[in-house]
Amino acid sequence: MVKIGMVRILIAAVLVVVSPMFPRSMVAQTPRLPNSSPQVAPREARYRICKSDVLNVEFLFSPEFNQTVTVQPDGYISLRGGQEVAAENKTLGELTAVVQAAYRGILRDPVVSIILKDFDKPFFLAFGQVGKPGKYELRGDTTLTQALAVAGGLSDSAKHSQVVLFRRISDTTMEAHVFNVKRMLNSRDLQEDPHLAPGDLLYVPQSKWSKVRRYLPTSSMGVYANPSPF
Repeated sequence: MVKIGMVRILIAAVLVVVSPMFPRSMVAQTPRLPNSSPQVAPREARYRICKSDVLNVEFLFSPEFNQTVTVQPDGYISLRGGQEVAAENKTLGELTAVVQAAYRGILRDPVVSIILKDFDKPFFLAFGQVGKPGKYELRGDTTLTQALAVAGGLSDSAKHSQVVLFRRISDTTMEAHVFNVKRMLNSRDLQEDPHLAPGDLLYVPQSKWSKVRRYLPTSSMGVYANPSPF
């Protein structure tokens, strides 16, 4: 019995000494499987048909039905044969399926392709104290400061600190945001420079100083040390 007890004590001592020699990383562990869920790439937004768009409707095997149609103010198009189908806010693929269904009563398995011939190009409006007020084509990704540059820049009488961006959010509602362009340019930080959306409207108000400056006598202008127009 004494010998058995001594053996147990020796084994326990060996385990205490040896266990720190084996790092934790050498202990067998259940391998973790990598995350196999697919990363879905964001889909690009497809163009959706708008009022006044001009479309070419072509039939591969029945060219006598080829036609050019314009989206009406109510969003519908009138097809040859008297059919009227809703086109507004549909993609070209969605409208193609609708036109094919409309002609299945006339043609057997019609093969239709629809081509966008003409459309209203995206635009923005700039008015108020800018060099060239007017309507401008919105080409690519454009920020507020870039749009002001396209419109001829800010005039000497502009209030740089209160440039207003109007954006339509529904048929009856517009939202307005005020941006301090002077602060953005002086700080050389354009993180707050918003990106324009089609139909945006920019308004640059007139500064208070420019409103009263014309009423001051010319001889007294020397006493003003170039006050800030902002």
